[in-house]
Order: sequence, then C-alpha cells, then structure tokens
Amino acid sequence: MPHHTIDIRGQLIVLGSGTSVGVPAIGCGCAVCASSDPRNNRTRSSIVLGLPEGNLLVDTTPDLRSQLLRERIGIIHAVVYTHSHADHLFGLDDVRLFPIYLGHPLPLYCNDEVEARVRHSFDYAFSDKEPTHVGAAPQLEIRHIDERPFNVLGATLTPIPLLHGRFNVFGFRVGNVAYCTDTNGIPDASWPLLSGLDTLILDALRPRPHPTHFSLAEAIEAARRIGARQTFFTHLCHELEHVATEAELPPGMRVAYDGLRVPLV
Repeated sequence: MPHHTIDIRGQLIVLGSGTSVGVPAIGCGCAVCASSDPRNNRTRSSIVLGLPEGNLLVDTTPDLRSQLLRERIGIIHAVVYTHSHADHLFGLDDVRLFPIYLGHPLPLYCNDEVEARVRHSFDYAFSDKEPTHVGAAPQLEIRHIDERPFNVLGATLTPIPLLHGRFNVFGFRVGNVAYCTDTNGIPDASWPLLSGLDTLILDALRPRPHPTHFSLAEAIEAARRIGARQTFFTHLCHELEHVATEAELPPGMRVAYDGLRVPLV
C-alpha cells in the first residue's frame, strides 16, 4: 500500500472544478486567469468519493496526477466515467500505479461508448503482447454499467442520465449527494433521481448560453427545481470569478473550487 495518503471515507473531494481548457487558460491574461485567489485556479472537472471500501474516482482528467498529489490521495480503488470526452478521460494512463498497489487490475465502470473510446485511445493497455515490465501499461478491468444502480466499494451508485448537447452522459448519486457535470439538459425521467438531495454539484459553465453546458442562470433555475439543501456549481470557465459570482447566488448555492470537501450522507 502507498505511503503519504489520507483516509477520505465519508467525504467527496472536488479534484477539479474547471472547464475543458482549465483556468488559467493558456495564453489568457484576463483578471480571473491572473487571479491570486487559489479558488480561481481550476483544473479539469473531477471528484473522488471516499466510500466504505475504498476511493472511487469519477473521471480521469489530464490533470489527474497533480490533483491526487495535491489532495494526498495515495490510492484509487475504482474509476467510474460520466462520458468519453478528452477532458474527462485522457488522464487514464496516470492510474498505472494503482493495480500494483492493489494486486489486481483497476476496475473501470463505464458504458459502451466510454469503453470503445478507452480501448481505442489506450489500445496498448489491452495488447496481447507480453509487457516489457510491471507497470508498463495500465492494468484495467472494464465493468459495464447502464442506467441501473450498481454496487461499488460498499455503496450503491445511481446513474443519472443527462443531456450534454447531442451527447448522452451520466451524473451519479450516492446517498443524498449527486454530481452532475457536463450537462445542459435533464430528461424528464431523471428529475425524480435528484429529489431529496443534501448536496448537488452541477454544471454552470459561464454567464452566456452554451450549446452543451448550462449557463449560470440555467444552472440556478435547475438547482431551484431540484431543491437540494446545498448546491455547488462546477465546470466553470474564466468568465466566472469566484468571489463575485458567489456573491450574486441565491441562498443555498455556492461556487465549487478545487479541494472542496463535502460530507457523504
């Protein structure tokens, strides 16, 4: 087992709260990208759940290594995917150490579309050739999921079908906490899955409308309808400064940030 790790059971940790290019954005000198407030420094969107039997990572962003080191999360026991876009998938190679620590392949919970992308983009992880050495490629075990609730690491995870422009994606609920990134539409059948929440983490890309993400106003409207005790907005771009945005939000709504911790209840 790895050293320099902390016990996060009973917690949700926001590893990243930023949009696909992150904040600061490369080459941008706007006030938010140049901000000294660490809450305006947003890596690509992801969370980790401290479940009874281990740490469940939601998505493998290109910032995964730095995210896990920053939060001192020394091991991941399983991964689940919201969808197959690059900012949520392409850090997968960074999981190579975990099968060594675990003594078995790392379980990946995903739908058929994500599996196809994983097998195409990380084909070397599924090669029939004998590896040159231990850890040369990620050792993975793909476990198929659909819209039905499933058990993982001692907890029940409920997929929440969402619309992301023309793409179908999953949010996830565990207990009374739900994570719904990368969406601009909640299908009629998914609203009941979001009832009775203590905490909701919801996509709110920017002030202006976007073809695949909720704007801040749209996210506020959806959050009001869902009625969670506390809502945090995530997948934020550099048009939303942390303090100024939070000051304008209704009661019970806040801006997520990298490193935010939420109790799992």
